[in-house]
Amino acid sequence: MFEARILQGSILKKVLESIKDLVTDANFECTANGFALQAMDSSHVSLVALMLRSTGFDHYRCDRDVTMGMNLLNMSKMLKCADNDDTITMKADDAGDVVTFMFENPKADKISDFQMKLMDIDTEHLGIPDTEYEATVKMSSNEFQRICRDLSSIGDTVTIAVTKDSVKFTTSGDIGEANITCRRTSDGDMKEEKVKTEEDGEKVHNTKSSEGQNVDIDLQEPVTLTFALRYLNSFCKATSLCENVRLQLSKELPVVVQYLIEDMGYVRFYLAPKIEEEDADES
Repeated sequence: MFEARILQGSILKKVLESIKDLVTDANFECTANGFALQAMDSSHVSLVALMLRSTGFDHYRCDRDVTMGMNLLNMSKMLKCADNDDTITMKADDAGDVVTFMFENPKADKISDFQMKLMDIDTEHLGIPDTEYEATVKMSSNEFQRICRDLSSIGDTVTIAVTKDSVKFTTSGDIGEANITCRRTSDGDMKEEKVKTEEDGEKVHNTKSSEGQNVDIDLQEPVTLTFALRYLNSFCKATSLCENVRLQLSKELPVVVQYLIEDMGYVRFYLAPKIEEEDADES
């Protein structure tokens, strides 16, 4: 028997909203350690890894390891029936073919339950090796979301260049190009943005970084990689889960975009870098 109860149902709703557009069908692995998911998107360019530790739930019971195949769009539809302050309980029998979602709202004295059919999904579990990354950037989730959104209006890809003092995001398209540089900061430091278009030339904006918008960089050596913006924008749907996002980069490896989920666990997105056209031509 598997049973897990989370007091703040909005967390589970936000998690599903952040991954449902990338992954359609996926297996949730329920073990004594927690509730986990690992799945690739349909194009096999990005990977999602979710972990909600058992210790983060108000109640957690897993008598034996259970694999539950679910359609994430359908799961999201069911969770939308819960209010944000509802307590959500998930239940499934070891050999059952349904999962039950129970929503409890003590204030309204209301209990709702929904059953969803489970699926047999044949997927291969990919081992993600522990990696020492050359660059780790911690910055405001909202700021990272805004940068990805702004740059996607100009170009399709973004080049992320990390040095010991700053992280620079660059894109170009038919209308021009844009460069946004976030300096390594401390409280009260300044943040610099450069935006250049064909019409405006180059502009430099200096604004004081507010609390929670500081940039922290742990660097072994400088890294410059290019990624598809549409995937990064999709990852940013997890912005509401936490104040800061962590980016981990190494040459020729997928970037890791991690959002911590309070005291429960994390959502990690992995995205393969784009191969430069000149490199592709040589090969």
